[in-house]
Amino acid sequence: MASVPVEAEAERTLNLQPPETKLKARRLKGHKDSVNCCIASPQNPRIIVTSGEDGRVCWFDLRCNDEPQIAMDVSDDPILSLCFKSGNEDNIYVSSGKEIKCFDVRLATTKWEPLENYNYNKEEINKVTCNSKSSFLAAADDSGEVKIIDIRQHCLYKTLRAETGHTSICSTVEFLPWRSWEVISGGLDSTLVLWEFSKARPYKVLNFGNVSNSGAGQCFNPSLIHAIAVPEIDMVDKLGKICAVAGGDVINVIDIESEIAAVRSKSSSNTRKGSQSRLKGGSSSNNTDADDNVKKRLQFDYTIGGHTSAVSSLAFSMFGERGKFLISGGNDKLVKVWNWSRYTDAGSSDGNNDILHLNIGVPQKVSFVHFIGTSVC
Repeated sequence: MASVPVEAEAERTLNLQPPETKLKARRLKGHKDSVNCCIASPQNPRIIVTSGEDGRVCWFDLRCNDEPQIAMDVSDDPILSLCFKSGNEDNIYVSSGKEIKCFDVRLATTKWEPLENYNYNKEEINKVTCNSKSSFLAAADDSGEVKIIDIRQHCLYKTLRAETGHTSICSTVEFLPWRSWEVISGGLDSTLVLWEFSKARPYKVLNFGNVSNSGAGQCFNPSLIHAIAVPEIDMVDKLGKICAVAGGDVINVIDIESEIAAVRSKSSSNTRKGSQSRLKGGSSSNNTDADDNVKKRLQFDYTIGGHTSAVSSLAFSMFGERGKFLISGGNDKLVKVWNWSRYTDAGSSDGNNDILHLNIGVPQKVSFVHFIGTSVC
C-alpha cells in the first residue's frame, strides 16, 4: 500500500481544523504582567479569581465592570497557582515560590496578612489544590515531589517522593474525589502517577512517553504532561471515573478505575503464580488478560482538529449537563471546546466536526482555562 505524501497529509489535517470562532470577549483589567492562573467559583459562577507574574491576586465579579472588586498584592514573586478552600470560598490558597499562603478575602486591607503559611516544598510550586473535605492540600513542585499538607492540624502529612514517582518536574496534581486517600500527578518526565497518599506510595505509573499517539506532531512535541482535569463527584455517575491528561499536543481521556483494576488483577495473578509453575517461555496469560481489560484511552490530536502545540490547561464544563464538554488551551493560541462524549458514541475519530464543538483564537499563548457558567476564561 503506497504511503501518503507528507504534503497531502498536512493539507488533510488543515482541512480538519474548523474555522476559528469570533466571540465578543470581555477583557478584565487588574494585572500588571502575565496571568498564570484563573479559577471560577463553583458556588457563584459570576466570581472568578486570577493570579499573575506580578504577585497579585484579583477578584472579579462579572456582574460589575472590568475592574477587580478586590486586588491583593500578596507576594514579590509570581503566583503560579491558587485554589479555593472547599466549602469556604472566602478563603483562598496561593502558591508563590516554595510557599503556600491562605487569605480570607473578607479581611480586605491595604496590607494582606496570611491566615496560614506552609513552607514544606523544596522547590517552586507549580500547582496547589484542596480536597473536597477541606482536610488536605496537595502541592506539586519542580523537584518532582508532591507535598500533602494537613490543613486542619497545620502540618506536613506526607511527601510523595521523586524516587518512587516523578524523575523530573511535577507540573500538576489533583485529588480523586471518589477516592478519599488518592491523588493523581503529572510531570515533565511524561509520566502520570496514581498515589495512595496515606501510604506515600504510587500504585500505578503511566508513561505517556511510550504511548503511541496518532498525531505525527508528537515527533516534535513530546508528551510532557502540563495539565490534568478530573470530574467533580456529582459528574462521575454520568461521565465515569475518568481523567483527562494533556500530554504534549494530545489530550488523552483515560478510565482510572479500569487502570486500577488492571493493577489489582496483575497483583493477584502474581500472588497465585508464587505457588505455580510459570507458563512455557516465562509468559503470563493473566497479565495479558489484565492489560486487555483496560478500557481504550481516547485521544484528541491534530488529526481530528486538535492542538498543534503543547496543551497547557484542561477543564470540564460546569453548566447544563456538567462535564459534557472538555475545554483545552494551548501554546498555539487556541482554545478548543470538545463535545468529548460524541467520540465514544461514534466509536472512532470520524465525524470530528461534532466532537470539536468550538475553536477559539486568542492573541497570546493560553496559560489557564476555566468554564464560568456558559463562558470561558
